[in-house]
Amino acid sequence: MVFYHFGRYILFLKSMFFKPEKFHVYVQRTFLEMKNIGIGSLVIVAIIAVFQGAVSTLQIAYQLISPLVSKPTIGSIVSDSTMLEFAPTITCLVLAGKVGSHIASEIGTMRVSEQIDALEVMGINSAGFLALPKIVAGVIMIPLLIIISIFLGNVGGILAGHFSTILTPNEYIEGARSSFLTFNLWFSLIKSFTFAFIITTVSCYQGYYCSGGALEVGSSSTKAVVYSAVLVLFSDYLLAQLLLK
Repeated sequence: MVFYHFGRYILFLKSMFFKPEKFHVYVQRTFLEMKNIGIGSLVIVAIIAVFQGAVSTLQIAYQLISPLVSKPTIGSIVSDSTMLEFAPTITCLVLAGKVGSHIASEIGTMRVSEQIDALEVMGINSAGFLALPKIVAGVIMIPLLIIISIFLGNVGGILAGHFSTILTPNEYIEGARSSFLTFNLWFSLIKSFTFAFIITTVSCYQGYYCSGGALEVGSSSTKAVVYSAVLVLFSDYLLAQLLLK
């Protein structure tokens, strides 16, 4: 069963490039999806990032407060943790629920209401017309959301340290700058592109091959979220194993 779905998933990705539509059609749909995925998710990503950075600062300070540990060390740990793990992974797990379920339910509804069959009758490559703009938009916008999440996570850490009088903004920034590595940012972006591709393609696949009625649309939406989250976590481990050596 696993190999069956994996093979059909690969064929689904391949079918998106058969009989492509006019370029301007893809551009228009891609910009629309970029708005839905990026701007539509900005508020929830911002809220998660700020509180994530704030809570991380308070918890790490609780564990590391000691005369032997300098306060900038807290900023160093929070900023590196936010960049390497919290911002890309936790944000993408949330986006798997928000974006993934929306994509799967939208395409699944079109499948059960025979709108996809109508597109095929008109000679339109339904897989490319429906899925490709969503995938391209996700791969563009989700990494941008991750960059915003990294920035706001550090802002949350600075604010938490300042208002709790644990460390000053200057001490936080000093620690963050002392441990900053360009590779860490590139690693975070690599994870972001990978997670974005997984979330969008798995969700499109689940919605495209949905069959039945409203109950099956809900089931395909749930599967899209669960499978995307599991694959995000698995690829997170795999990328860390391959690149962090």
